[in-house]
Amino acid sequence: MDSNIFDQTEFAENPEPRCPVVLVLDTSGSMQGKAITELNEGLRAFASALKADRLASLRVEVAVIAFGGKVRALDVRGPDNAQDSEVVLYNPLGLAIRPKVNEVPFDARQAFVTVDQFMPPTMDANGETPLGEAISRALALLRERKEIYKQNGLDYFRPWIFTITDGRPTDKGWESVAEQVRQEEARKGVIFYGVGVEGADLATLSRFSPARPPLKLKGLAFQDMFTWLSKSLSAITHSRPGDQAPLPPVGWGSIDTSHS
Repeated sequence: MDSNIFDQTEFAENPEPRCPVVLVLDTSGSMQGKAITELNEGLRAFASALKADRLASLRVEVAVIAFGGKVRALDVRGPDNAQDSEVVLYNPLGLAIRPKVNEVPFDARQAFVTVDQFMPPTMDANGETPLGEAISRALALLRERKEIYKQNGLDYFRPWIFTITDGRPTDKGWESVAEQVRQEEARKGVIFYGVGVEGADLATLSRFSPARPPLKLKGLAFQDMFTWLSKSLSAITHSRPGDQAPLPPVGWGSIDTSHS
């Protein structure tokens, strides 16, 4: 199907303003064991909470970028879009879960999906920590997605990049990516949150957004973190683009959702 026709069909069926979110998740080798298990469970809790909010499920669009050895955009499309040969599991609450990880191209039309169609992947951990490349890819996806909104006359909230890592970048050039994030934040092009798991280099992570210091996760409380994220996105999507949206208390207050 022609991409323009696809966009027109998608937005005609769901004309709600969008809040695009890229989850940039560390799946490097140091996340093996309980950490990656809890991260997967947290992602499922995030999906369940947002699906329970009808308006948020239509307005929030999610893309997942995993970085462990290499940087991948993960297939998070729901069971209606699963391949015929693919096995889809359901948890006790009826949430569809992918038992394995499939990749999609770094294409905003394929990487993003509204929460009502979101199926969290089951990730494993290995490799190094190419954080700079992962965030660069997230920025590119958001630029592309915003352009699609504009071409189709669809309003949107300021995009989010929500990054979780337990280390420091192992790739070159991350400093220039951090500068790009700072510039996008300054022009209200993106909201960047960094979360450091035990062992993370918080000083390096703070280079991406000095005005919003990264949060150090308490233990492996991924579900608490994703619950906060889902409530925050729900609060934003129940406002109007450009409004101040009060968030659940974690010391951050509120977020200005206007955009460039």
